[in-house]
Amino acid sequence: MNWLTNLPPGLKSIFAKKDETEGDNLWVKCPKTGELVYRQELESAYWVTPSGAHMRIGPEQRFKYMFDGGLWTEIPMPPVMRDPLKFKDDKRYTDRLKTAKAKTGREDCMVAAHGEINGRKAVILVQDFSFMGGSLGMAAGEAF
Repeated sequence: MNWLTNLPPGLKSIFAKKDETEGDNLWVKCPKTGELVYRQELESAYWVTPSGAHMRIGPEQRFKYMFDGGLWTEIPMPPVMRDPLKFKDDKRYTDRLKTAKAKTGREDCMVAAHGEINGRKAVILVQDFSFMGGSLGMAAGEAF
């Protein structure tokens, strides 16, 4: 038995694995120059680095930047058959979908939302690259 498992809770927390989100996210490496950029500066510059590189952002951030006051309502994707062709490559398509859903919490790579831009009603459709590299699925193909 490992001697660390018998420690009191106060000492155990010292040796516990730290959450990766703690402190590691203060700096972001620029993909163009390799320089470290302070995360707050990137956020205020809409994720464009001083060298002009555009960082990848998710749909929620995109909607926050685009819609007035950062207010929007997501439009749900219609349900469709997931793999009618029974496609298989190195890995079954349904397995790839399960992995992508677990990673992103989404049903498809496309995310639609409506809100207002400059006081006018608008709909925005965003492709989420973190969902299977932005691969367009049947749901998005049928819906849009």
